Amino acid sequence: MKSIYNEIRAGSREFLKNWWQYLTLFVSVDLVIQLVVIPVFRFITTFVLQEGEIPFVSYQNVVTIVREHPLVVVCLFLELLVLLLVIYWQFAIVLLGVRDIRQGKVGVRQLLLESGRSLRQLHFASLAILLGYFVLVIPFADLVFRTPLLSKVQIPAFILDYMTRSSLLLTILIVFYIVMLVLGVRFLLALPLMVYREQRPRLALPNSWRLTRGGRWWPLLLRLIIVGLLSGAVMVVSYGVMVGLQLLLDMLPGKLALASAILNLSLVQLLSEFFSVWTGVLAIGILTRPVATFTSRPGPRYVSRGTKRALVIAVSLVSLVTLFNNGLYLTEELRRPVTISHRGVAEENGVQNTIPALKKTHRLHPDYVELDVHETKDHQFIVMHDENLKELAGVNKAPYQLNLKQLTRLTAHENGYRAKIASFDDYLRAADRLHQKLLIEVKTTPHDSAGMLKNFDRRYGATILRRHDQVQSLDYSVVKGLKKLDPQLTVLYIQPYNFTYPNTAADGYSMEYSTLTHDFINLAHLQHKQVAAWTVNDTDVMQQMMYNHVDGIITDNLADLNDAIKTYESRQSYAQRILNYIMVIPSNQEFEP
Repeated sequence: MKSIYNEIRAGSREFLKNWWQYLTLFVSVDLVIQLVVIPVFRFITTFVLQEGEIPFVSYQNVVTIVREHPLVVVCLFLELLVLLLVIYWQFAIVLLGVRDIRQGKVGVRQLLLESGRSLRQLHFASLAILLGYFVLVIPFADLVFRTPLLSKVQIPAFILDYMTRSSLLLTILIVFYIVMLVLGVRFLLALPLMVYREQRPRLALPNSWRLTRGGRWWPLLLRLIIVGLLSGAVMVVSYGVMVGLQLLLDMLPGKLALASAILNLSLVQLLSEFFSVWTGVLAIGILTRPVATFTSRPGPRYVSRGTKRALVIAVSLVSLVTLFNNGLYLTEELRRPVTISHRGVAEENGVQNTIPALKKTHRLHPDYVELDVHETKDHQFIVMHDENLKELAGVNKAPYQLNLKQLTRLTAHENGYRAKIASFDDYLRAADRLHQKLLIEVKTTPHDSAGMLKNFDRRYGATILRRHDQVQSLDYSVVKGLKKLDPQLTVLYIQPYNFTYPNTAADGYSMEYSTLTHDFINLAHLQHKQVAAWTVNDTDVMQQMMYNHVDGIITDNLADLNDAIKTYESRQSYAQRILNYIMVIPSNQEFEP
């Protein structure tokens, strides 16, 4: 441990000698990625899909896209290749920049030339290897460089939640993560080998495996873990001091408290960036020690007058934008999101999608109760989420295989409760008596009748409008069809993954929370469309979604959501808002100045 301490101490001393250059390097690359690269890629993806008249990409239409839109597939494939090159470039330019700073060679032109030479060594076959490699190193990437591009590559939370409900799937998931961890550690040195020794991926990967065999991976991993823990501890202490100071400054009269809060929050952001870059430089030193040696040259460094002037202008602009944005954040009016009970239950108080659970949940005063409807064999509508009744009702049949009378005789079991399966007509009448608004998800299967959507709108469209209910669906043909049949209906499009800009005929979006970003929400709001997040059961994520200004939150834990909203609305002091920024906001923002 003493040797690790000495390494961290020596690395920290070297960082402090050149902290301004390191900060400029990391922040510049980060800004280019977040303000240029990500918007451009999202715009291109949206444009390509729009030109191909494809409003969305999901498991429902991917085969159709491949079969009927080969040009779109080619364009998206080429975009993926370019994206891989950009991901490689950002790591290369950071690694090369750290080396140049240590060796006293500070120059933007030289760094661009070096990173360009590193890119040219890649061939088409290398990109396929890089794709797998970057997936493997995702768990360690943030320790070296916080990259928004890799942070987008993740398994949506609802899939993870589904896999944890089965012992078999959970075992598969655990084995998958263990294999990923082992491979990620063993291939950790491949990127430094590619950048510093200009090795192609097919050579760098086996060399990394060789350099980490015999347990030699453990010292590397241990040092990365210690650096991460140390950085986290220092940041927590620093943030605690800043929030405590603001508690005292909030007692100042008039605008002095606001002015001090703006400066305090700006200092929090600067400290956050400083510690992040410090962690990155230390981590790069740990990773590059087995594959490269740097010779520090601490002599005087000449910086041209033009470079100094450009830096002063850039820092001034960033500072002004930061102060302005912080002032807006600290004074903005907090907006309460709509509360939506997922499948009509709250804290497991009954059987999902049943009338007894609806009545219990209504006592918690949700703005909407979400439910699911399927078409039956006799073209009626039943309230049911699953496409098979076995798990809830013990009958190995799908809703389309039984008529309404047969379905409503069945009893569903869940959470220690029993309740009859309800027809949509009965559920709607019960909600009407309770004056409870509904969010109705229309489920579809290949076995639905040709006139299912027209039948649904004819029977329920006027009632839904009168009651101010809303409709949503994962099937875009339902969204488009209902808007055509009845333009006055409010119809949301459910999306399990977010990788394009909002661009559909829907009145809004119901988005899986783990890939929902502040950027997407803002763009939807500019189109006067609402955004709801699903399924949010953790109070920290609820706070995250509220500070990202979602219009609604779908949850299984309605009481927790009500408490989170009370806490959210009560946090009006500047100290509380700074604490909220530290704890909640940055984890899901596209860009924080």
